[in-house]
Amino acid sequence: MIENSKILVVEDEESISQLVGMVLTSGGFSNIRFVGDGIGALNIIEQWVPDIVLMDVMLPGLDGLTLCKIVKQNPKFNSVKVIMLTARRLEDDILQGFENGAIDYITKPFSNKVLLARIKAQLMSGCSETKSDTMFYKEFSINRDMQVAKLGDEEISLTYSEFEIMKLFVQNPGRVYSRSQLLNVLRGDQGFDIAERAIDVQIVNLRKKLGDFGSNILTVRGVGYKLNEKA
Repeated sequence: MIENSKILVVEDEESISQLVGMVLTSGGFSNIRFVGDGIGALNIIEQWVPDIVLMDVMLPGLDGLTLCKIVKQNPKFNSVKVIMLTARRLEDDILQGFENGAIDYITKPFSNKVLLARIKAQLMSGCSETKSDTMFYKEFSINRDMQVAKLGDEEISLTYSEFEIMKLFVQNPGRVYSRSQLLNVLRGDQGFDIAERAIDVQIVNLRKKLGDFGSNILTVRGVGYKLNEKA
């Protein structure tokens, strides 16, 4: 059960930390730890290996972006999923979060329901996949209910935005999506002011994660992107 998952909250503002704790507890989670600085967080991650880390960007000792990069570069922590939780809403801040290995980026002030839903969606992506509501494209499969993406038998760890983009592509292979259409996926319910180059970053990251299969994501010059028609 995902409610048994280990969750680490890295937040130096006591009021925010308490609020996140209340949200998690109301959602049925009880295996929660709290820390207020980056060095302390790294020590806990090394010893405890949490399933999810909710991490602020501005932290004393070691900032959240650097901490995220350190964690995601260590193969020992491949299973650790980092969600950035911060008041910084600028495009470059969001892109840096994704580029340093975060799987999602939630801004303050946040909706309690949205925060809980995002956490559960990421934890569900690590559970065994159910076969209902699974879509296939060549050797790639994506399950919308369980938030699981696989390439062959290997599960691929995608961010929230990457998952939504691939879901669109797999639903309509060959259909061209403009950058403005794909931007709506990134904005979601947060209302980010994001430039179109954010889409290019997401596509680059997707292609890297998908390896050779990533060549199926085609650039339509001057328009946007599409998934190649099935052979």
